[in-house]
Amino acid sequence: MEHVIAFDADDTLWVNEPYFRETEDKFCALLEDYLPVHTTGQELFKIEMNNLALYGYGVKGFMLSMVETAIQISGGTMGLDGIEKILNLGKELLERDIEILPGVVEVLQSLQGKYRLVVATKGDLLDQQRKLAISG
Repeated sequence: MEHVIAFDADDTLWVNEPYFRETEDKFCALLEDYLPVHTTGQELFKIEMNNLALYGYGVKGFMLSMVETAIQISGGTMGLDGIEKILNLGKELLERDIEILPGVVEVLQSLQGKYRLVVATKGDLLDQQRKLAISG
């Protein structure tokens, strides 16, 4: 009988959530002329939750939710320059270096050969494959 250990990738193998929060802070600051930062964050969260069934988890869905939130908050007045800034925030998030969490390499090495190791994640497939390839 083969024994399998599955790892969720984001925030289990490498840092992820702090990068999303950093991007969200930049996004909220971008919309500060329309709403206070805290309120923009709440609106973004609502839209993300409403979009989860459509977009799933990951940067691309987050980007689309940021664009939708900006359009809603600005009453459709945010120009293409603002939308481009939001898309660039998302691209920066996609291009972040992978920071492996402390102890992960040692744990994986100690389990290698004894168990079948798999990654089970809800994140966007292309993004997760990219992170796996970069992380080694």
